[in-house]
Amino acid sequence: MLSRRRFLISAAATAPVLALQAQEKPVPAKDAKESPTPALPAAILALADRRKDIVPITTEERETRLDLARELMKQYKIDAVVITTGASMQYFTGSRWGQSERLFAFVIPVAAAPFAILPYFEHDRYAEISLKFPERDSILSYRWQENEDPYAALRAGLVEAGITTGNLGIEEHTQFAFSNAIAIACPAIKLVSATPVTAGCRSLKSPAELACLRLANAITIDVYKAAYLSCGPGDTNHRFTELINLGYARSGVQGEASCQVAENSAVPHGTSKPQVIREGEMVLIDDGCTVDGYTSDISRSFVYGTASDLQREVFQTVHNAQSAALAAAHPGAEMQAVDAAAREVIAKAGYGPAYTYFTHRVGHGIGLDMHEWPYLVAGNTQKLAPGMLFSNEPGIYLPNKFGIRLEDDMLITEQGAELLTPQSPSLTDPFGIAAQSSEPAASKTEEKPAGQPKD
Repeated sequence: MLSRRRFLISAAATAPVLALQAQEKPVPAKDAKESPTPALPAAILALADRRKDIVPITTEERETRLDLARELMKQYKIDAVVITTGASMQYFTGSRWGQSERLFAFVIPVAAAPFAILPYFEHDRYAEISLKFPERDSILSYRWQENEDPYAALRAGLVEAGITTGNLGIEEHTQFAFSNAIAIACPAIKLVSATPVTAGCRSLKSPAELACLRLANAITIDVYKAAYLSCGPGDTNHRFTELINLGYARSGVQGEASCQVAENSAVPHGTSKPQVIREGEMVLIDDGCTVDGYTSDISRSFVYGTASDLQREVFQTVHNAQSAALAAAHPGAEMQAVDAAAREVIAKAGYGPAYTYFTHRVGHGIGLDMHEWPYLVAGNTQKLAPGMLFSNEPGIYLPNKFGIRLEDDMLITEQGAELLTPQSPSLTDPFGIAAQSSEPAASKTEEKPAGQPKD
C-alpha cells in the first residue's frame, strides 16, 4: 500500500560520514569563522540526543515471537508462512530486506526450523543480517544462481520441512509475481493469507516494544514543541517541517512531518503546495519518528495569535471526541464502539452525520508500521485487548476554511486505555507551555516568535 509517509534520512544517519570527511579534510579555523554555519533556534539546540535511551529488541524476544506465530499457525491451520519484505520481516528477524524482482524469503514452518531463500550472490549480505535471526543455529538457507529457478529452491525447502500439501500463508506485502510463481511451483499447496498470524503477533505489543513506542512518542512531542517555539507568522510550512527534521536529527532518530496551513488543513493528508503561516490561521502538523523501527503518529492543530470563535468551537468538539474515544476503549470492547463514541460527539455538535466532516476512521494500529492492523472503524467487531496500540485521531474538516485533528497514540491496558502523550490543552497553547512554566510570559519572548500567544 502506497503511503504519503516516506521516512526521511536524518542528519543523524549521515553524522559518521560527515565526521570521517572532517577528519580527512580538516577545515582551518580561519575558514570556519569566515563561513559560519547558520545558528539553529534555541529550542532546537536544546533537544538532546536520545539514542542512549533506545533499548533494541533482542534475539531472545524474536524467538518468543516465532513460538507465538507457530501457535497461531496451528490455530488457523497454516503449515508455513512466507515473508519477503517489510515490517513483518523486521519483526521476526530483526532485519529489513528491500523487495526486488529477485526472490528473497524468510519461511516459518509450523513444525520445523525456519529457512531462507536467497540469491547466491547475496550470501555475504545474508550472513551479516542473519546474525540477528532467531533460532539462528538451526536455520537453513537455500541459495539460487541467476540462471536457476528460485521457486524450485522454495519447494525444496518446504519438502525438507515436511510440507508437500496443506496451507501456505503469504504475508500481505509479498508481490503478486512471487505469490503467483509459488502457486505454480507448488500446485498441491493452497496459498492463504498469513495476516491472522502476522497481525495476531504484531498487534499485541510486548513491554520491550512499548518502551520503544513510548520513547518515539516522547521524542515527537519534544520536537513538535521545539519547532512550534521556533516558528510563527511569516514562516512557511516548509520551514516548519525543516525544523522538525532538524529536531529529529538532533534527537538521533529518523522521522518526517507534514504541516498544513489555513484551508489546506481541511485536507486530511494535506497538499504539497507551499504555504505561509499567518496569525489567526490554522496550522496542522502530523506524522512521527521511529525508535528501533517502532513509530509514533501524532497530530496537533493550533493557531498563532487569537483563535476565532468557530476555531475554538471546532477544537473543543474534536477534543471532546478524542476524550470520548479514550473512555470507550477498554479490553473486551468492540473496535467499532471506539469510533462510534467519537463520531457521536462530533455529530451531536452539528458536524455530522456519519462521515460528513469527520471523514476518516478514528484510529489505526501502530507499531513497526505507522498504519497497521487492527482498525478502529465502523463494522469492525474485533475485541480490544491489553497491549494493543492505536492512534486516537478524531477530526473535523471544513472545506475551504480549516481542519482540526488531534491525534495521540492510545494503549489498551488491563484497566482501560491511556494516551502515551498528553492531550493538547488548547488551540493557542497546544503543548501546555503556559502550564509548564511559572515564569511570566514576558520573560519568554526570546523563545516565542512574534505573533505567538502569550498565554
